[in-house]
Amino acid sequence: MITEELIRLTERHSAHNYHPLPVVLATGEGAWVTDVEGKRYLDCLAGYSSLNFGHRHPAIIAAARDQLDRLTLTSRAFHHDRFAEFVTALAGLCGKDMVLPMNTGAEAVETAIKVARKWGYEVKGVAKDQANIIVMENNFHGRTTTIVGFSSDPDAYGGFGPFTPGFRVVKYGSADAIREAIDENTVAVLLEPIQGEAGVYVPPDGYLTAVREICSANRVLFIADEIQSGLGRTGRTFACDHEGVVPDLYLLGKALGGGVIPVSAVAADAEVLGVLKPGQHGSTFGGNPVACAVAIAVIGLLKTGEYQARARELGAFLHERLRELAETRTRHGRPAITAVRGRGLWAGIDIDPELGTGRRICEALMRRGVLAKDTHGSTIRLAPPLVVSKDDLAWAIEQLDHVLQEL
Repeated sequence: MITEELIRLTERHSAHNYHPLPVVLATGEGAWVTDVEGKRYLDCLAGYSSLNFGHRHPAIIAAARDQLDRLTLTSRAFHHDRFAEFVTALAGLCGKDMVLPMNTGAEAVETAIKVARKWGYEVKGVAKDQANIIVMENNFHGRTTTIVGFSSDPDAYGGFGPFTPGFRVVKYGSADAIREAIDENTVAVLLEPIQGEAGVYVPPDGYLTAVREICSANRVLFIADEIQSGLGRTGRTFACDHEGVVPDLYLLGKALGGGVIPVSAVAADAEVLGVLKPGQHGSTFGGNPVACAVAIAVIGLLKTGEYQARARELGAFLHERLRELAETRTRHGRPAITAVRGRGLWAGIDIDPELGTGRRICEALMRRGVLAKDTHGSTIRLAPPLVVSKDDLAWAIEQLDHVLQEL
């Protein structure tokens, strides 16, 4: 069969840094994808939120096609005619003065680390090479050596040292832990408003507000990694919006590229991003014309508010149904689902480990036409595109129910 042959070639010639489900996709539209043998699947991962607007959204594809016929790359050595519109639109969406575009989410995080340190030395007055940044347990910010150096996941950091110093890891969700870790050399607190890779963990109410207050009181930058949680996923433009909190730096990526091209960015006020001077940071492809055209289309979709509203309304339905499903029992009398977390169209579902691993459950869902992804043992994540229909969402939950009953 075509699928088996393509997987065999992949396993032979590709580094094994991923363990994908045994499906080979060929086409996609909206919330649905089709494999090389013609079977359709409901995409409930959405490229880890990269596909918030679905596969091949017409407005995004039209923007990319139009730009491909005009100009694709200049490098930042020259201006191009889409750049000003992009940075102005994104700065406006974030309520910030300036934007620094990159490509991947990890690049945005690395950029923020450099900016925070330089701000600490030049603006706050931290002694040379003494800056520290407070980060969270169970974080996920990317796979570069600097970032994995402050990960608490052995799969992420094992075998990749030595690591960059200057990070203090504290308990996620605890404002007191941040207070205790801050000293005169602390330049930033870096966190995900909702921890995605950890299993879609939402912090306690008031946590983000407390972090904002602590950072302001200690003249420390609050860096919000909204790469997965931002741009509509949780029912607001940013997950920080749920508490009315504005960080000093927004880190954006994934959905900013519309599922078409890697686009990431750091957004902040001039006091912060203004510390960078020519030659101190850059990217050949960051802010290229195609990336800008696509991101402008994405920002235009978000400005309508339609997708944030869909995430709120469908998210309420998703979590209600999952809570109902969590009340069902196995034939041994125990709940099949031990916990449900999340916000908007984003859910982490802990399955009783005795029923099977998250991988096994995702494989069973795949056979039923639903694509999801496991994390950390027996947790599975659901994050369908924001264009998913209510009926399709209900059908996906039914398939999960069938899988749990079978197991």
